[in-house]
Amino acid sequence: MAFKIMSLSDAAAARINEIIEDSETLVIGVRVGVKNAGCAGMAYTLDYVAEPVAGDDHVSDKGVEVYVEPKATMFLLGTVMDFAESKFGAGFTFRNPNQTGECGCGESVQLKPADLKAIAEARASA
Repeated sequence: MAFKIMSLSDAAAARINEIIEDSETLVIGVRVGVKNAGCAGMAYTLDYVAEPVAGDDHVSDKGVEVYVEPKATMFLLGTVMDFAESKFGAGFTFRNPNQTGECGCGESVQLKPADLKAIAEARASA
């Protein structure tokens, strides 16, 4: 089994595959990252990928290609990306064991870096 920084729920994989199929431009997967933003400090980023970016970590899960920005890897280790729908909207969510808090409006999160030793051990056992 290959080392996976993050994984996708069935709902997230299905939604990404729908988006790829409906896209009028070439899309081969998604790119996940983090940026400094909001009152809690960081926000997740999600972009569609036409071609891989050199240096990105790559995860293939449930038929979806996921590329992770190198600077985000330490914040995303163990994360499960999901897709949820409600009366008020729909969108991708992240269940992240490295998240220590979030702002009241849900626009930003507090993230701590994963233990680098845990990352090395996970990669070595893959």
